[in-house]
Amino acid sequence: MFSLEINHIALSVKDVDKSVAFYKKVLCLKEIENTASNSKTRWLALAENKQLHLIPRPNLEVKTNKAIHFALSTNNFKQVLNHLNTLEIPFSDWKNTPNKNYIRKDGVQQIYFQDLDQYWVEVNNTPTLSK
Repeated sequence: MFSLEINHIALSVKDVDKSVAFYKKVLCLKEIENTASNSKTRWLALAENKQLHLIPRPNLEVKTNKAIHFALSTNNFKQVLNHLNTLEIPFSDWKNTPNKNYIRKDGVQQIYFQDLDQYWVEVNNTPTLSK
């Protein structure tokens, strides 16, 4: 039997420079080298050797809904909320209640916001599972 884990998330974006700036500013991600090619795709580091790849697609038209999202966990949920408020990034709970976090049945808090291309990002305080 084999096991799998997430390696990276890839998003097609209209303006890769603006998207990189957004993710660096909003999620405090660090840009890393694109070691796969000489393309204009840019990579950002997530935790534990995970990456976010931003692929330039200037004629992109994203059509998505909140059920299509990626989720990131944090050990300081309140600090993330304060950071989003400082940057005036609107966020909501699952039901679209503005500036409200949702507390799931299992006690995990979560919020959702959209990036420049209207992709949904979830941030939650799910504890890291030990291996």
